[in-house]
Amino acid sequence: MLSERRQRVLRALIEDYIEYALPVGSRTLTERHRLGVSPATVRNDLSALEGAGFIQQPHTSAGRMPTDAGYRAFVDELLSSGLADEERPHPSLVEELRASATELDALMDRTSAALARLTDCLSIVMAPSVFSGRIRQLTLVSLSNYQAIVIVVAEDGQVANRTVTFADEVTCDELAAAQNLLNRVLVGRTARDVRRSLDADTIEALRDPLVQLIIDEVVECLGESDTARAHSLGISSLLRQPEFSDSKALLPVMEVLEDDRVLLHTFDDTVEGEGPVMVRIGHENPGEALAGVSVVACPYGRGDAEGVVAVIGPTRMNYSNVIRAVRAAQCVLHGE
Repeated sequence: MLSERRQRVLRALIEDYIEYALPVGSRTLTERHRLGVSPATVRNDLSALEGAGFIQQPHTSAGRMPTDAGYRAFVDELLSSGLADEERPHPSLVEELRASATELDALMDRTSAALARLTDCLSIVMAPSVFSGRIRQLTLVSLSNYQAIVIVVAEDGQVANRTVTFADEVTCDELAAAQNLLNRVLVGRTARDVRRSLDADTIEALRDPLVQLIIDEVVECLGESDTARAHSLGISSLLRQPEFSDSKALLPVMEVLEDDRVLLHTFDDTVEGEGPVMVRIGHENPGEALAGVSVVACPYGRGDAEGVVAVIGPTRMNYSNVIRAVRAAQCVLHGE
């Protein structure tokens, strides 16, 4: 537990690092912030914060910069102050978006553009149907002992299909047994429900490798057509950030987010969580490729028809501004 003074020192250091993208020293902190203590005391506090893992020193002659743990402490303090619960975050943005679009697709487009402009980060607005397509029937059609077609019929009548390849031989009887099992446990469920079942390991039979492989294809089927309705903007903004000035640094992030299954998994916590906003920092993200970014996201919609509005940027993002902007977008998409 940090003392109040060390919380102030950490907050000041992070605010400076967000602003200037340069390591911060004790003298700079005392000159820029009214900390009420000497540079020597600040140096002691910085050493203690470094020992606790909240900040790090890139090399001995430099100042300090935040770690993921430091950002987490900073963000938790912001959220505990009620930032995420403000009734009217960015009121001008809310009014602008409400006045400019009424259809959901147009509203998603404009919301994504406004978020990218406000945050200088990548913005993503995902349609509710990505998560809410319920399964009416699942059929497996054998092409050979090593290939089959997975056909998924949704409750709204849409049909999706994919070809699945097996590493080992699968007989027609094994395929029929898998089809019967999957229809028993998946009919009436959404893609999100399917993921929950797998994560919770509630059904012993779903541990079978063949069944798991087919379920992955089912999730792909349900999300594939709708992920095209994920409106994203702001890649050029990210490239202007010092962390991504070399486009090669951004490439792993973009490759991961182009994978539909990873995109769904990245926002699982957002739709399933109880709080108004989810903030995942650096190594808290699934996969090493996202270890250099932070994700701020909120669900919108109600019941099963929930989508996600999110901002993805460097861990050095302006969290206060981004949280306010995402909450404003959530209010608009909710129709509040």
